[in-house]
Amino acid sequence: MRPMFKSMGIAASGISAQRQRMETIAQNIANADVTRGTDGTPYKRREVVLESATAQNALFNPGNVTAQTLGNQNVAGAPAFEVPITDAAQTFQVPVLPVTGGADGVMGGEFGVRVAGVAEDQGEGRLVYEPGHPDADGNGYVRYPDIDTTQELVKLMDAKRIYEANAAVFQTAKSMLRAALDI
Repeated sequence: MRPMFKSMGIAASGISAQRQRMETIAQNIANADVTRGTDGTPYKRREVVLESATAQNALFNPGNVTAQTLGNQNVAGAPAFEVPITDAAQTFQVPVLPVTGGADGVMGGEFGVRVAGVAEDQGEGRLVYEPGHPDADGNGYVRYPDIDTTQELVKLMDAKRIYEANAAVFQTAKSMLRAALDI
């Protein structure tokens, strides 16, 4: 019976990853004009880094202790990235069968996708001549974040469509399971 839930687990991992991606993009758009953050520098654009989930790090794999640990843990358990589980009470676990056969014994993508972390743009940002701005330097230039809102909106539409596609797969798998139970 466990293989029947595999498609739901893969789709759920895609939904979760795209939700995180949409939240990060929305944060970028909201902070496109922030010239001074808490550290005194302009806001840095952030980008969600996705990777194939494996048996060891799949969010919806019951064998992954880190993903199941509720508390102040990271989504993927990678301490290099601070991506806390904020809706841990709403997370559900989907059983997934281990799949082997790749070069390293595990086939990639068999467990869906996961958020590996959130990368911060290392660029300096754009300079705009605004001599009356409180954050202007001695020459009258203000450093703004390097965020193109048009590009961010395109990324947001892309993430939304992928989210919707994963939700459709999840709903289809659910209706197929329901129909199988009726037999």
